[in-house]
Amino acid sequence: MWLLIAFIAVPLIEITLFIQVGGAIGLGWTLAVVVFTAILGTWLVRSQGALALGQLRSSFNDLRDPTEPLVHGAMILFSGALLLTPGFFTDAVGFAFLIPRFRQAAYRAIRDRVNVQSFGTPGGGMGPGPGPQGRRNPSGDVIDGDFHEIPEQPRQTKGPSGWTKD
Repeated sequence: MWLLIAFIAVPLIEITLFIQVGGAIGLGWTLAVVVFTAILGTWLVRSQGALALGQLRSSFNDLRDPTEPLVHGAMILFSGALLLTPGFFTDAVGFAFLIPRFRQAAYRAIRDRVNVQSFGTPGGGMGPGPGPQGRRNPSGDVIDGDFHEIPEQPRQTKGPSGWTKD
C-alpha cells in the first residue's frame, strides 16, 4: 500500500513543484537548475560511492561486519537514481541520502526495525558445516605449518590427441 501511495504522491509533488518554481523563476532557469542538480548529484554520487567502497574493502580486510558499508552503498546508489530523475523533490531526497549523518540515521532506523538472525558453528565459523573457524593468528604475522616438495614429473607424450589430423 505504501508503494502505491508513493507512486501516486511523488509525481504529484514533482508536478506541483515544477509549476511553482517555473512560475517563480521561469522555464529556462527551472530547466537549468534541474540539469545542474543532475550533474552535481552525479559528481557527488561518484565521490561518496568511492568512499563507501573504501569502507567496504576496509571492513573485509579487517574481518568486520560489512553490513553498514553495504547499506551505505545501497543508499548512495538509490540517491544517484533519485538525482538523475528530473524533479525537485527527488533531488532533495537524493541529496539528503548523500549526507553521511543522514545515511547513518537512516541505517540506525532500519537496523532497529529489522531482526537479523544468524547461525554459526560452535568454533565461531560462518556456516553449518566444517571449514575455517574464523580464528585469527594471535601474533598476526606468522603461520606455522609443515610441507614437503613434490618432484616435477616429466610429461609423457603418447602421440596425437585425436583432435588433430595427421
